[in-house]
Amino acid sequence: MNSPMDQRTHHAAVQRALELGRGTDPAVLPELIRLLGLPSAEIRRLAASAIGKLAAFGADTSAAVNALAPVAFRDPHPQTQQYALKALKLYGSAAATHLHDLEDLAANERAKDYVRRAAHSATEAIRESVRLSESAALHRCSRCGQPVTADEHTRSRQAFQRTFCDRCFDEVFLERRNFDTKVELHKTITAKAGTLVQSDGERLIADWLTARGMAYRYDERYRILAGHAIRPDFYLPEFDLYIEYWGMDTADYKIGMLKKQQLYQQEGKRLVSLYPADKPHLDTVLRAKLAHFGHPASPPGVGER
Repeated sequence: MNSPMDQRTHHAAVQRALELGRGTDPAVLPELIRLLGLPSAEIRRLAASAIGKLAAFGADTSAAVNALAPVAFRDPHPQTQQYALKALKLYGSAAATHLHDLEDLAANERAKDYVRRAAHSATEAIRESVRLSESAALHRCSRCGQPVTADEHTRSRQAFQRTFCDRCFDEVFLERRNFDTKVELHKTITAKAGTLVQSDGERLIADWLTARGMAYRYDERYRILAGHAIRPDFYLPEFDLYIEYWGMDTADYKIGMLKKQQLYQQEGKRLVSLYPADKPHLDTVLRAKLAHFGHPASPPGVGER
């Protein structure tokens, strides 16, 4: 296997990763995480496998999951991705925040079949781990703090991915429905692909993506960041990338914008921010920002079906 590292250094790192993978000491996790960042795909693969084995021996679950996730979802080498996904699976409910990413990867037709299968397997295992953990836990309403029944917990988690008692559930449901109605009423502009959007800036972005055959999801509430359900303007599942168009200039809007940007940053999500001043130069700006994340855009018409 070709490696950008010199042969001696590469060989030593491979042997060290193999050695650590045969052990059971969770204290070696930081060293494995360092190996996970080396430029050799072979070393990253071995390190990911070793980190997965340590799940059974008390390794720091948060540190392990945080190190494995970028490799599982974005490593350029599919086999390394596969091994990182298998390792992530072994950390069970500790990896629950990545379930949406796993679902997207499992559905990504451009990913290798074995990568998609590994993502699907990890999704199923982590969901079951979450279910078992929750069935044994005492839950309280995240709004009023009162204990909730198992049925209340299940109902609210399915609807909001948060725990509410029945009274708070009804209040939150009404608030959410009113908000969603207001949002839908503001979608009055039709993009070329037929998507209804809220502003001319969003229309330009939607048309730009469509012209280059880049699949997107618009304004869907399906992502959970730090316990918050969010509605990204655009989500590009092929690239696991978000695009937000910050089109207003009021004080309240800017406060919400900063909070949302902080959530993306805290969760390590890849975000492209666009503003009204970018509209006259949208092609240049979007090309540059996508290229920054390693995704050069095709010319208009390429990739369309």
